[in-house]
Amino acid sequence: MWLGVFLLLVGSITFVSGAWPGMIARLRDLRFAAEMGGTLMTGIAAIIAVFFVTLPDRLMTRWQLLPLPFLSLWLATAGYECYRNWIAFGPATSFRIRGSFHCVGIIVGISVPLAIALYLVLRATCPLYPARVMTIGGLGVAGPAATMLQFYHHNDVTILDLGLHMAAVAAVVITMAGLGYWLVHPTGPKPFAAV
Repeated sequence: MWLGVFLLLVGSITFVSGAWPGMIARLRDLRFAAEMGGTLMTGIAAIIAVFFVTLPDRLMTRWQLLPLPFLSLWLATAGYECYRNWIAFGPATSFRIRGSFHCVGIIVGISVPLAIALYLVLRATCPLYPARVMTIGGLGVAGPAATMLQFYHHNDVTILDLGLHMAAVAAVVITMAGLGYWLVHPTGPKPFAAV
């Protein structure tokens, strides 16, 4: 249900903004399609994992690893684009700031309502390891936010772009981990040793 609400939100915003035609044209590039797929599936896999790791009868370690193949695909395809730009245009272009800080704002801004919704749902589950669960949840909300960014990020990804995108994703994940540590468990924060 949570993923369905996200997909409805993305579909509505992109339909209203008229971003679909440009995105469909860009998806004809196999590398870009793989990057988009990896980004979206990172978030979906993390959300699936986060709900499974709240169940006491599931092996937490295995479910925690579910997003890793998709995260690897996301980073590999984005990294390849950075490398391709470096070869084609040189280092001066690869480190140029072209609205990269705006991208950070989009990732964080889209992550906030998704994180609040996820937090409210997970608070009711009382997970045994809230910081660990919310860390995975942070990846679950940052992945879809980074996916949605691609509808409005029309430039090729440079090294600086990728670094700032990953910094925004890391900020979301760390914030969610902090929420898990301090707020999710009703009996109060667990020591870091238990995380």
